[in-house]
Amino acid sequence: MALTDSFYPNISSPLLAESDTALLDVLTSPRWQGVQKFSRRDAALDPLLLAVAASAGTHTTRNHYHHDFFPGAQADAVARGKRAAENTNKPQERKRMSYVSKQGPRRLRLQPTISLQPAITSQVISLAGPSPISSIEVKCMARTRIPTPYGPAFLHLYHNNRDNKEHLAIVVDSAQYSDDSSVLAPPIRSRSLDAVWNDDETDMDRIVRGAYVGKLSATSQHPSRPSLHQPSPTASIPSPLVRIHSECFTGETVGSMRCDCGEQLDEAIRLISQPISLPNNASPNSRTIPGRGAVIYLKQEGRGIGLLSKIRAYNLQDLGHDTVTANLMLGHQADERGYEIAVAILRDLGLGSELGEGVRLLTNNPDKVQALEKEGLRVVERVQMVPRSWKHRSHSQADAGEADLGKTAGVTMIGGEAVRGEDLDKYLRTKILRMGHMLPLYLAGGQAES
Repeated sequence: MALTDSFYPNISSPLLAESDTALLDVLTSPRWQGVQKFSRRDAALDPLLLAVAASAGTHTTRNHYHHDFFPGAQADAVARGKRAAENTNKPQERKRMSYVSKQGPRRLRLQPTISLQPAITSQVISLAGPSPISSIEVKCMARTRIPTPYGPAFLHLYHNNRDNKEHLAIVVDSAQYSDDSSVLAPPIRSRSLDAVWNDDETDMDRIVRGAYVGKLSATSQHPSRPSLHQPSPTASIPSPLVRIHSECFTGETVGSMRCDCGEQLDEAIRLISQPISLPNNASPNSRTIPGRGAVIYLKQEGRGIGLLSKIRAYNLQDLGHDTVTANLMLGHQADERGYEIAVAILRDLGLGSELGEGVRLLTNNPDKVQALEKEGLRVVERVQMVPRSWKHRSHSQADAGEADLGKTAGVTMIGGEAVRGEDLDKYLRTKILRMGHMLPLYLAGGQAES
């Protein structure tokens, strides 16, 4: 039986075209033995494809069409028409088209997009002329009073043109309750907050953002006025106490005892709030003045590596590595913090400039002192911060000292208590031996040696 009969048993042979039958035999036979009688069905398309390729040029491939580039059909269409009309045998000099992709290079497309627009448009009032931080602009967006266990403080929220973070300044200063110029120490006020932001602002606009004098209440509403002159510091008044503190969610909010950050923040506000003793010639009527100073609270978690990397570093520490090695293993530096914004905030508060007051810096880190002085901050004294648990170990009656560490109120999860434990001692020992922190190692006791 013929092959066509097996495929079409119910159709008589006259209904099948001779060409269809031959094509079927070609497609189903193992190997074609005869002479090819039928041309390829796409043969008619070959001249058209060749013409398009020739007109576009050899430098154009199918990939160029993904970039909306058609030099053959657009830029050179007129020249091609002229050459075809002339119908000459002379070789024509063809203009070579250059390809410019609308896509950027891959190395640029893979880079994260960074906004170069400043977060604010206003500039800080210059207090000391040109300075190393002239390119950084900060602006106090709001200020409010916060009662703390150690007394009232004023919380300032800052924006800047360096990052999109909201850094804070916690100012302890009783002089902000009065606009009396007869006070011994000048008030610590934000120049950018007290400045006039626009011509249409009202007194209520200023009060709502925190530009007021005194204690705000329903019966006391006194908007502040822009400060045109930097208050002159009094030589007999000690410089304000300042702490540059980096955010630590684990130590301040959760109460982790892997570090002493929560304790340091609480201790800094406590020390700043302590009354300041005056020399005998400072004031005949008073021997002390209320504590004054500021804590600059920077959003740079984990010494600048962020909370995610910090949590991973904790796991590496549990495996036996110290805090410095853990950072290096994750591809970070031992300390990635920067203090340019902190210095700009202090200058806005009238602190640390050549014309303003110098600062007494609460820190054990010599690198921090050097970095701040490099940015132009005038540090007149470094004040040591010894861990509370280490202070009590130095006493001869250690047991009695530990008994005094009961639960007391404070500004963090740790509160007024002392952080203690093997993890803390290992952390502090690493900061002393590997990061150069200036603490007496003998106060660590036996736990730090383990």
